[in-house]
Amino acid sequence: MRRVLLLSTALLLSAPAVAADGMEDDAGTIVVTGQRDQPYRAGSITSATRTDTPLLDVPQAVTVLTKQRLDDQAILSVQEALRFVPGAVGAQGEGNRDQIVLRGNNSTADFFVDGVRDDVQYFRDFYNLDRLEILKGSNAMIFGRGGGGGVINRVTKTPIIGERLLSADAAADTWGSWRLGGDVNLPVADHVAARLNGFVEQASNHRDSYGLTRWAVNPTLGFDLGGRGRLVLGYEHASDDRVADRGIPSQNGRPAPVARSLFVGDAAQNRSTVNVDALTLAANYELADGLTLHNATRWADYDKEYVNLYAATPLSTAGTLGIEAYRDPTRRRNLFSQTDLAWKTDLAGMDHTLLAGFELGRQVSRNQRINGFFDGFAGGPTRVTVALTDPFTPPTFNVRAGAGNRSICAVADVAALFVQDQVKIGEMVELVGGLRYDRFSLGVDNLLAGTRFARTDHLWSPRAGLVVKPAKNASLYASFSRSYLPQSGDQFTSLDASLAALEPEGFLNREIGAKWDITPTLNLNIAAYVLDRTNTRAPGAVAGTVELTGRQRSRGIELGLDGQIRPWWQVQAGLAVQSARTVSTTSAAPAGRHVPLVPEFQASLWQRFQIAEPVGVGLGILHQGKSFTGISNMVELPAYTRVDGAVFFKLAKGISGQLNVENLFNTAYFPTAHTDNNISTGTPRTARLTIRTSF
Repeated sequence: MRRVLLLSTALLLSAPAVAADGMEDDAGTIVVTGQRDQPYRAGSITSATRTDTPLLDVPQAVTVLTKQRLDDQAILSVQEALRFVPGAVGAQGEGNRDQIVLRGNNSTADFFVDGVRDDVQYFRDFYNLDRLEILKGSNAMIFGRGGGGGVINRVTKTPIIGERLLSADAAADTWGSWRLGGDVNLPVADHVAARLNGFVEQASNHRDSYGLTRWAVNPTLGFDLGGRGRLVLGYEHASDDRVADRGIPSQNGRPAPVARSLFVGDAAQNRSTVNVDALTLAANYELADGLTLHNATRWADYDKEYVNLYAATPLSTAGTLGIEAYRDPTRRRNLFSQTDLAWKTDLAGMDHTLLAGFELGRQVSRNQRINGFFDGFAGGPTRVTVALTDPFTPPTFNVRAGAGNRSICAVADVAALFVQDQVKIGEMVELVGGLRYDRFSLGVDNLLAGTRFARTDHLWSPRAGLVVKPAKNASLYASFSRSYLPQSGDQFTSLDASLAALEPEGFLNREIGAKWDITPTLNLNIAAYVLDRTNTRAPGAVAGTVELTGRQRSRGIELGLDGQIRPWWQVQAGLAVQSARTVSTTSAAPAGRHVPLVPEFQASLWQRFQIAEPVGVGLGILHQGKSFTGISNMVELPAYTRVDGAVFFKLAKGISGQLNVENLFNTAYFPTAHTDNNISTGTPRTARLTIRTSF
């Protein structure tokens, strides 16, 4: 399998290289912009079609958060970033990982870096980020399995040929957190450049006992291939060690009336650690005029472990609650290689961008769940009832072999072929059509039971879109796309005899929308969609059996505005009205239930005003409507509105500063949850000072 995976890389490297300048500025393999982006607005994107396409011509809702925008708001996490993206919510992820809800579909695996799958459960940092892309709707034609509600793609920085760059930043906040980061780009030889990004951080927050230490380094080497392409080699090591915080319990259908700082866990044992090592090769080469070969190969080794002691029941009127604990170690090695050939040509009097390619991948995973037993209690149970005190006194537990444990080894192999055509018919009409075939094979060994289950799925993922442009700066579009998710789930941990016999879940997204470049620097976009999730498991007519009759429907309207109104006025705004419900009974809920963590209304606005040459201000308003914490619909997260502010100032040539204040009015709120009894508390008023240098 490894030899086959590396074949696509060899195809690319065999192309001739001639030295000359011409490498793109800060472009990843998957995302290459055709023009220099505005501070808050991207002009084009590659990840949506695998070809460099103006956002105006993409028949899909896409939100791009530029590096400048993320820096201005001092956003350092996926969850914080998604609060300003219409139709998206960051889930709690048990305090140990990024987890997302896009258009009502929850996922721990729909994450990509430079277009390549990055699906292990951990927190991703933005230290080497060029921009963050949120592509909504079913995306399997481009990204493969999953992606039912959308995907998140991180685009990383790469070497800039012929330039010297040195930048650094230092930050500290009112909770005692601090962070240092750096970015260096240097010419190494003619047509060769090296770049190094890195950071180190220690952080705390309003939660009792919380803390984290993390650092990362990402060296890359870039080669210009004779003005006809580029090659980038990279390595990344990232380390994260933090307290796994699952928030507070519920009581009487609401977050429990306890201090928002109360930590319900064991600070000595509630830990989440991860180490990531990744090697990447990213390249493209113009074989002939209009004919380009692309390749991206990524090998990554993930070593992750977390331990949780957490609230397993609501808080009773007597002030007690049930407590459980477990340990979950995961080791995964991913190897993916993507190769595609893009050809721009004229056929039958129409402009075509033809794409054909293949992807090969292997994922080898080892995962365990080892339950905690409270041996100090009669019978050594896995759940005990204790008093909720402030501060909380956790019961002693031992993680050991026993009932309910899991130990599996999983090997997943994927081989995919895809084709696509983007057709321009005259000046007003464009068509996008594509089809992807995936052979996804999964074998899972249950190491405790000594059993093995395997399944191979053949997945066909179509996509079609129509774009009509009544004017050069406006477009109307309609599209449909389909994705699949094998019944083994996001992380391959649930395959057994019954699931191995079931067809994958399906996701069908139908969408219409409009995009308008009000000015060359300001875009307004709107999308309306219906997304059906089918083949969801449901109880069978015979007790103990399972049928694929469950169904979920998400529908909504999303509105976005981003860019520059005036040279001194940057803006990004979003609004979403949405509904996500179970429409046919599933094994988790009867028909009519609301999907958790999907507020019916969201609105956000962030603006930066440059008052004078050395001084600017920022203002952000975020509103999230009420939602449910779990599929039971028994516990509600109240609606909230949060206001943020910032001041930007220039200290000297090449040195600037900013002061960000999150939650200016110290609003008490609950942004997200993980089930009914693990509810995150919003951060109180927090000030963060950042100093940046660039030479």
